[in-house]
Amino acid sequence: MAILIVGSLAFDDIETPFGRSDNTLGGSSTYIALSASYFTDKIQMVGVVGSDFEKQHFDLLHSRGIDTKGVQKIEEGKTFRWAGRYHYDMNTRDTLDTQLNVFADFDPVVPEPYRHAEFVCLGNIDPELQLKVLGQISKPKLVILDTMNFWIESKPEELKKTLQHVDIFILNDSEARLLSGDPNLVKSARIIREMGPKTLIIKKGEHGALLFTDNGIFVAPAFPLESIYDPTGAGDTFAGGFIGHLSRCETITDVEMRRAVLYGSAMASFCVEKFGTEKIASLDLLEIEDRYQSFRELSRIDE
Repeated sequence: MAILIVGSLAFDDIETPFGRSDNTLGGSSTYIALSASYFTDKIQMVGVVGSDFEKQHFDLLHSRGIDTKGVQKIEEGKTFRWAGRYHYDMNTRDTLDTQLNVFADFDPVVPEPYRHAEFVCLGNIDPELQLKVLGQISKPKLVILDTMNFWIESKPEELKKTLQHVDIFILNDSEARLLSGDPNLVKSARIIREMGPKTLIIKKGEHGALLFTDNGIFVAPAFPLESIYDPTGAGDTFAGGFIGHLSRCETITDVEMRRAVLYGSAMASFCVEKFGTEKIASLDLLEIEDRYQSFRELSRIDE
């Protein structure tokens, strides 16, 4: 089934205690699309780039079967750029520079062939734009939304309005506490689910992820890695693996949701092993299935 992905495409300058990578292809929709492309060959992307987004960048996306007809190229401007430095624990980072460039005037227009997508994944953009995208989709089977603390603080009411039209909401633990106004994640989940989304995923970085549904709570571990080079895009990569798995399920059950969390976690664990999109752009299905099985074994107990 087709997955429509709307979000940012960007170039990142990334510095971690273990190295540096400049002019790295990034952006929420880039990570989501590359991750999801291992589960389906029907990925449709909507975004905006500038004149500095070259053929080689489009070729990378096309090599994974990603349809970029919905990506606007503005020749009079530059692509969104971000620069950041991660601290030694990799959970804290400093934003050194943000240049919105053509992304500042991004007005997502969903091409007609995309408007019948069964699955919609809205990356981290203005909640008003996310709602505008949903207004252009006919009858989506499943809508997944991601956000960040900037939108929670600057446009809380707009975000809450958008959440009323969302099936699955993904955010991290600090964002969940900020949006709910409660420090307890279980209480936070209940408060946020009352805003609209029936299913909630709270990411906890190196401590795994929590899935909240009507049927209870599922806790997924983080994969123990010896080498973590760059956590940029890991959350978006998680979302891509999550929606990618669900798109190939005939019926979306609670069990498939839990499997999707593990697939998302597996994809995110690959992402952090190299800078930018380098690792997730060059995987194969066997690697992914092996990592998924490893996740299942982490909490398995044989009687």
